[in-house]
Amino acid sequence: MSFRKLRKQVEELNKVMQIANIEEIIYILGDKKKMFFRNVLAGIGRGIGVGIGVTLITAIIIYFLQKIVLLNIPWIGNFVSDIVEIVQRKQY
Repeated sequence: MSFRKLRKQVEELNKVMQIANIEEIIYILGDKKKMFFRNVLAGIGRGIGVGIGVTLITAIIIYFLQKIVLLNIPWIGNFVSDIVEIVQRKQY
C-alpha cells in the first residue's frame, strides 16, 4: 500500500471520527467519575420511571375492572369483583 493511499484513508477516518464525536466519547469513558455519575443518574431515572409507569398502568387496569363489575355481566362481573377484592386486601 502506498503512502498516499494510507494518508488518504487516515484523513477519511479522521473525518468520520470527528463527525461521530469519538473524541468526546473517549474523554467521557476515560473519566471514571463522570461515567459513574451518569450511570447513577440513569439508574435512578429508570427506577423512578418504572415505578410511576407500573403504578399508572395498575391504576388504569383497576379502574376499568371496577367499571366492568358495574355492568353486571354475570360471570365476568363475579370474576373481576374477586380480583378487585384481592387487590384491595393486599393494599392493607
